[in-house]
Amino acid sequence: MTPRTRPARRTLIIGTLVALLALVALGGLAWYLTHREPAAGAARTGGGGGPGGGGGGRPNTTVGVATVEPLDLPVILDALGTVQAAATVTVRPQVGGVLQKILFREGEMVKAGQLLALIDPRQFEMALMQTTGQRLRDEAQLASAKVTLQRYQTLLAQDSIARQDVDTQAALVKQLEGTVVSDRANEGTARLNLGYSKIVAPISGRVGLRVVDVGNVVSASDANGVAVITQVTPIDVQFTVPQDQVAEVMARAAEGAALPVTALDRTRTTALGTGRFLTLDNQIDLQTGTVRAKARFANDKLALFPNQFVNVQLLLRTIKGAAAVPVAALRHSDKGDYVYVVNTAERTVALRPVTRGQGTIERIEITKGLQVGEKVVTEGADRLSDGAKITLAGDKPMAPGAGKGRRGARPAAADGTPAPEGERRRRPQAATAPAQ
Repeated sequence: MTPRTRPARRTLIIGTLVALLALVALGGLAWYLTHREPAAGAARTGGGGGPGGGGGGRPNTTVGVATVEPLDLPVILDALGTVQAAATVTVRPQVGGVLQKILFREGEMVKAGQLLALIDPRQFEMALMQTTGQRLRDEAQLASAKVTLQRYQTLLAQDSIARQDVDTQAALVKQLEGTVVSDRANEGTARLNLGYSKIVAPISGRVGLRVVDVGNVVSASDANGVAVITQVTPIDVQFTVPQDQVAEVMARAAEGAALPVTALDRTRTTALGTGRFLTLDNQIDLQTGTVRAKARFANDKLALFPNQFVNVQLLLRTIKGAAAVPVAALRHSDKGDYVYVVNTAERTVALRPVTRGQGTIERIEITKGLQVGEKVVTEGADRLSDGAKITLAGDKPMAPGAGKGRRGARPAAADGTPAPEGERRRRPQAATAPAQ
């Protein structure tokens, strides 16, 4: 062998060894992959045991149930209402003058007839004195004219005076009588203006913020007046009634029934007051298809404030002994409403069409399809079908190995007794199933 051929042979031997090693590595990888896949599949399927074992059968669905109970269901009309004051008055002065005193505090409750402010009364006192003096003078002239007329009538009876003089004196008496009447009216006007210098509250209610101060000149033409009084006890709430329910509301009102009305806050959690239905408007709003209605509240605690938005609940009537179920039990489909009725003995459910009636936030009346005392599914109904097997929430768990092994293996008893001895021998390593 020449020195030139030795490197070539060495290179051939090394290439052959590398190729053999690559083949061995590929064979080992292929063996690993072909033997690993069944194990992974067994891990994913639970090795034929557990809830998903037993030949791929689905476990029973755990559901929550409720009993159909007789319940007095109120028929309530819900609406959005606005609180309105029973009366609102802008107190304006009846005469002009300088405001001398303000006798109220902003925001306080006042009573009808209470003195609120005082206008300088001196000019009205002077006017009253003037008209009184004029009246007294004219009354004195009238008295003198009456005495003269009486004398003329005596002389006329004696034919000692002309009749024309008597008639003239009688006319003078009539004229003076008219003057006295006018004087009395002027005096009454002056006295009235003097009384108007005292500004009093025309109604009882809450006083708003004042818009004038002491020393301002006020008059009857002032648009803002001296103060605004809002009557808040009692107070009204205006809301709307859908036109489809107007006939029922009017029928109940015509029967003389006192329809209770409850005003709730914005979150519907707090009752602000309870009142009674008052009246309906005389026409339907064409844009909304509703009729305005009004309810009156005593508002003793002053919880209702004018222009406040509230949620209104009008109680029309109460259905006695209605077969009621939780709202979660009623389901819907293109064929109508239905519920799943529970057969407690067989642990199965049956789909039953029903007819719904009146309802509340939590309960709903079933007018047809259910009887009082039956049980219906309230939770877990999305995974059910007609005749499906179920597990109630209070049932005990299945025994170890239930649903596994050979076909027809018996599950554990309802009282929790273990599976048969042969089943335990087949699966000695199985752990106790956790409670659902």
